[in-house]
Amino acid sequence: MKIVVGGQVDKAEIEQLVKKCGGDSVEVMVKNDLDAAMLIKSGGADYYVGACHTGGGGALAMAIALLGKQHCATISMPGKPPVKEKVEESVSSGAKAFGFTGDHKEKAVEYLMDALLKQQV
Repeated sequence: MKIVVGGQVDKAEIEQLVKKCGGDSVEVMVKNDLDAAMLIKSGGADYYVGACHTGGGGALAMAIALLGKQHCATISMPGKPPVKEKVEESVSSGAKAFGFTGDHKEKAVEYLMDALLKQQV
């Protein structure tokens, strides 16, 4: 599974969390938002993850513009940490790009990678 990290904050930390949670099942690359969203659109990567201060603005703006809102999910926002069941629902409904706030990155990536890895089986 190829994961591309975009967004506006904590890219290096998110890359390490994806590697930690995904293990040998993932290949991770860090790109700017436009390149990251283009990789998803072209099939060069499977999923996009990104963080910003709102969870949906800077984290997902390019992904929404290029992939469409139906393929994007905000999985955390200020004051609203990620909920495992909602993350799983976003994955099962076909989202390819996921945004969250930087302060929720540990749980957001953990829940997201669990859901994505389960889907791969």
